[in-house]
Amino acid sequence: MAEAWRALYPFDGRRLSVSGHALHVVDVGPEAGVSQGTVLMLHGNPTWSFYYRDLIAALRETHRCIAPDWIGCGLSDKPPAEAYPYTLQSRVDELDAVISALCPEGPLTLVVHDWGGMIGMGWAHTYAERVRRLVILNTGAFPLPSDKAFPWPLALTRTGLGAQLVLRLNAFSAVAARVAFRRKVPDAVRAGFIAPYDTPANRVATLRFVQDIPLRRGDPGYDLVAETGAALRRQHGEKPALICWGARDFVFDDAFLRVWQRELPGAEVHRFADAGHYVLQDEAAAIAALVQRFFATHPVGA
Repeated sequence: MAEAWRALYPFDGRRLSVSGHALHVVDVGPEAGVSQGTVLMLHGNPTWSFYYRDLIAALRETHRCIAPDWIGCGLSDKPPAEAYPYTLQSRVDELDAVISALCPEGPLTLVVHDWGGMIGMGWAHTYAERVRRLVILNTGAFPLPSDKAFPWPLALTRTGLGAQLVLRLNAFSAVAARVAFRRKVPDAVRAGFIAPYDTPANRVATLRFVQDIPLRRGDPGYDLVAETGAALRRQHGEKPALICWGARDFVFDDAFLRVWQRELPGAEVHRFADAGHYVLQDEAAAIAALVQRFFATHPVGA
């Protein structure tokens, strides 16, 4: 069963050198000039490009689909903490390297989930003119909302005990693969989500993502988060945006959704009452159909 997930992920991928490490990225779709646009699918923690496999399959005949695995995640290299910074800025730099290598020109659509939202919108804060459409899936790109308490499981992960649970027992990825879905999933799907995080050495990124969450002024990355959030409406408020939201997410809950609706007042919103944090897994077919319709309604060039 450990390898059964590979049949669900039929992508060869390619590898880019980023800061001396190999970054794996899925890059599929029709030839330039035939494609109806480039779609960047950005994962969060503790997932990887496997999360987007069904959406890639739905779009690859009409759109160029690019889905990177951040350093330390998925099929990318997994350097130790002393060999890589694992900060928000390093993630934004990774995305910039991917875009510079694969799609240096032309309009882009961002599909973002979890930390992918802050990474993608952090990049878009500098290159707002490149981004023409947004698809938002249970994520944030602004400081913790004032009416949202920091979830205790994340707070625990930032302690010494929590770090050991993540590194030694795979507590973050394995637990997420149990509680982030609301619908029953096959064992092969669950195995696919956790497959890259099979040893303590391969779990550094899942820990560092949580440790790096900026909660207050002075925390590394907080200024980028605050500046990005403050500019959302000015930079992206008039762009076509589709929000697909799992209502049963205990981290990115309706407090985050309300901020997105305030900053992107024209967004098309679909709230799935019985979907969890892995909303794209719970509602794969419905979201794929919504995205295809959204793209058809708001076309962009290749």
